[in-house]
Amino acid sequence: MIRLSKIAVTVNKYLDGFSHLVMPNSCLCCKRELSIFEEEICSFCEFELKKTYFEGFNEPSSLDKLFWGRLEVTGTYAMYYFIKGNKSQDILHAIKYQHKKSIANSMGKRLGSFLEKMETFKGVDLIIPVPLHYKKAFIRGYNQSEEIAKGVKEILKIPILKEGIQKRKHTESQTKKDRFERWDNVGSNFEVVKDLIPYQHVLLVDDVITTGSTLEAMGRAIHNQFPHLKISIASIALTK
Repeated sequence: MIRLSKIAVTVNKYLDGFSHLVMPNSCLCCKRELSIFEEEICSFCEFELKKTYFEGFNEPSSLDKLFWGRLEVTGTYAMYYFIKGNKSQDILHAIKYQHKKSIANSMGKRLGSFLEKMETFKGVDLIIPVPLHYKKAFIRGYNQSEEIAKGVKEILKIPILKEGIQKRKHTESQTKKDRFERWDNVGSNFEVVKDLIPYQHVLLVDDVITTGSTLEAMGRAIHNQFPHLKISIASIALTK
């Protein structure tokens, strides 16, 4: 059995190498051909990503402080800082505008691997991705936050509630709005439409956090109906 498993591993390595020759994978950020040991992003671009290192913090992070006085949260986490011109921008642009669902899933797995090791996220028993209005979902073809959440689910082994919270109306893009304009845009725009009583600790998942207005609005909608629920927040990136 051991010999057969070794043969299988060897064969898979050769097949992997052959597939790279026929259909070479390129780095999402620099388009350099990836080695068989690299996934989505090459080692050079990986090194350039501005990591937050929040997983090693003993004091409140800047993301924790973002929600102080706005929403009671148990834990927060983001892997990277979103900076214009940085590799993180390439990743999020590909996920959101280039239909790269596989990248969203891969980033979700990375995110889940960090959350799995952090004490504040140990009790999470449900994942809720930030919803898209059906019009925007139709145009884009998928909800990027839901694809990220699927990757997180693979690691944490807990369910996703895809349509537990819905957007009441189709809002304008948040991209060029300041904090107060963003809150005015989404402040009362979420509605909890499914029973959350069986759960104790929900994880809200987004692709990038800027002012936190969307997640704050979601969290308030949840607490208005289910005040017992703990809420934690996770995303791929935090705008610096």
